[in-house]
Amino acid sequence: MAELSHADSNGRAKMVDVSDKPVTARYARATGNIRMKPETLDAIRRNSLAKGDVLSVARIAGIMAAKRTAELIPLCHALPLSDVQIEFTLDSALPGIRCEATTRTDAQTGVEMEAISAVAVSLVTIYDMVKAIDKDMSICDICLQEKTGGKSGSWKRSVEA
Repeated sequence: MAELSHADSNGRAKMVDVSDKPVTARYARATGNIRMKPETLDAIRRNSLAKGDVLSVARIAGIMAAKRTAELIPLCHALPLSDVQIEFTLDSALPGIRCEATTRTDAQTGVEMEAISAVAVSLVTIYDMVKAIDKDMSICDICLQEKTGGKSGSWKRSVEA
């Protein structure tokens, strides 16, 4: 097993020094979902909630979270993001909403945490906007699906969550 890169020889937390790493194109894709009552999903689909357009607000919140990941996760590097995309799929079979975030940069370290943060905050925002009508919602299965770039190269989850 590889050593943890965020711990020094005494086991104390540290930021990873990336100054000697080359700048490469980096990409990450993360997914997750929020499960809810069918009538809640229908209200979102009809855009009939008092707080407004749930998915537009959640998309903006996710983009903002990706941009501010280094402020949320203590040992993350601040990255110059070149692209953040967030897509929602309304899924009656869940019932609920699937979220996918992709992030891109040219940097010395990857954008996996930015993609994961974007999904998490997007889903939490959906919860916040509709909790008045459905407190039973569950945020589930947030995970990295794939990443490219850097020393470790490309990685893809063997089974999509």
